[in-house]
Amino acid sequence: MKPPIVQIIGPGKAGLSFFQALSSSGWEMKTPLGRGDNLSGATKGVDLVLITTPDRAIPDVVRQLPKTKSVIAHIAGSRGLSSLNPHKRIGLIHPLVSLPNPQIGKERLTNNAWFAINGDPFMQKIVDILGGTSFNLSDQDRALYHATACIASNHLVVLLEQVRRLADQLSIPFEAFLNLSQGSLDSVSELNPKEALTGPAARKDEETLKAHLESLPVKELPLYKSMVEEAKRLSAQDNHKE
Repeated sequence: MKPPIVQIIGPGKAGLSFFQALSSSGWEMKTPLGRGDNLSGATKGVDLVLITTPDRAIPDVVRQLPKTKSVIAHIAGSRGLSSLNPHKRIGLIHPLVSLPNPQIGKERLTNNAWFAINGDPFMQKIVDILGGTSFNLSDQDRALYHATACIASNHLVVLLEQVRRLADQLSIPFEAFLNLSQGSLDSVSELNPKEALTGPAARKDEETLKAHLESLPVKELPLYKSMVEEAKRLSAQDNHKE
């Protein structure tokens, strides 16, 4: 069977990650198109046009595409199917992995990744060829889904940046704490967040928590306090004791 032919629009980190992942999986990939390219012929002779531009650029790209029988899809978790109107065959496929560069992105896209999909059945073909797992995402749930994804990724990075700042203050290598962080992620994966929770907030050790607050720089207190309160709330829900 002849492999699908794909045209990617948006040759950035995400676009080139998909380009390499789909190419290595045997699909025929046309040269990615980018800013300033004429898109009037982008749909000619292809099965799928995959828009991987920044989210805000999607409407402009869609306006430039001619009417077509090809599938028009985007990878933006923050945008729904309506952003692809008035095209007939439309889809959304959002990978729940970060794509920092094409090589790492390609590896992550082809390593049992999860994908949020909606629209044309062709989206499931992409998931299948990449060896991933999918779940359906309705436009109604899109904003909450994207917020959840940001918490899982972006907010975690913010917390680790606080760790890095404090590690620098202590003259301890940041890497020394990453093993601890990875262990916590592993525990959450093997158990669940409630069962994985340990530490003074879970033990209701107010003396230790007070010492923490006295030792932290003032600018670090708001984030720390908010996390302690959430840890206490989680611990109370679970009646957890370390």
